[in-house]
Amino acid sequence: MFILAPFLLVVGIGFLCWLFFTVAVFALPCAMGLMAGFWAYGAGAGVVGGIIVGFVAAAATFVIGQVAFALVPWMWLKLLIVLLYTVPAVIMGYSTTHGIAQMLMPSPAWQLFFSVIGAIAVGVTAFIRFTTVAPPGPSGGNIARV
Repeated sequence: MFILAPFLLVVGIGFLCWLFFTVAVFALPCAMGLMAGFWAYGAGAGVVGGIIVGFVAAAATFVIGQVAFALVPWMWLKLLIVLLYTVPAVIMGYSTTHGIAQMLMPSPAWQLFFSVIGAIAVGVTAFIRFTTVAPPGPSGGNIARV
């Protein structure tokens, strides 16, 4: 198992990084949706009501972030918005990578090393995905004018 552990750790981290790379931008909306859904369920809305409230809160959080990023004219405020959406992704990347590393690596130093690498990779990906929004307007293809 000691020889197989680093290989399994790299494969596990690779899969999770791929998963995080595809959904890293949605870490904050997902967390907000879960919190709102659990709150609604605890307030007596029931399971269906909690799910509906959770989906609405998650969608609203994502849309508000995208609209705010597109409309804010100041670069420092755009950076703050991006950090607001990126920090939960970094925490998610660190926690998940650390959990896998704890199962497969006996050394706390290597666990920390792989956890930090996973957090950096997920954070950079979330930052890039959130800031590369397609510009409005035509795609630049040949459009026949009549």
